[in-house]
Amino acid sequence: MNVTELPTRVAHVLEDPSAKAVARVYAVAYIDAAAAVGEQNPVEEIESFQNDVLDRQPEFHDLLSSRAVGAEQKAALLDRTIVPKASQFFGNFLKVLARHDRLDLIPYILEEVRLEHEKRTNKKRVLVTSALPLTNDQLREITDRLRSQMNFEPIVRSSVDPSLLGGVIIRIGDTVYDSSLRTRIGVLRNRLRERYLNEIQSGRNRFSSAEGN
Repeated sequence: MNVTELPTRVAHVLEDPSAKAVARVYAVAYIDAAAAVGEQNPVEEIESFQNDVLDRQPEFHDLLSSRAVGAEQKAALLDRTIVPKASQFFGNFLKVLARHDRLDLIPYILEEVRLEHEKRTNKKRVLVTSALPLTNDQLREITDRLRSQMNFEPIVRSSVDPSLLGGVIIRIGDTVYDSSLRTRIGVLRNRLRERYLNEIQSGRNRFSSAEGN
């Protein structure tokens, strides 16, 4: 799909409970258009626009998202400020969003663009949670091990949860690999409890048998 053929406006994001789904339509069209014109990293420019422009200039962000400002005014504002500094591809994409009054969807579109780009380049996000912060060497070792064992390129992010006590939890999508000390202790506790209950039951059975004799 050409970037100039993006779908027309359905409803304002504040009135639309399916904003994420609408954003995904734009994101897929954006990725397809980027591939058609040979854009090597379609994520970088929209990410930069969000992080370096919208996040740092909230008043400008509010202006682009405001329903009080018309689509033509927003397009003209972009023409004066952003488009001259952007690639032709990304400038056209912003103007399409402006014409359809969808500039307020950019944060949603960015996330969907990341996900779609990762899918098409065989990458997956991996969250590694540990009791203490992991060093760069430890993260590199985990990344290398995942790369050698999985059929995708891992994008590793880390988080800290002191309650784990030790070990790590690795989450890939809906799949969780738990080697934390907290979990191992819990498994051990359950095994000991089961053994204790079995021994009690065995003792009761022997006692009942003895009484029956």
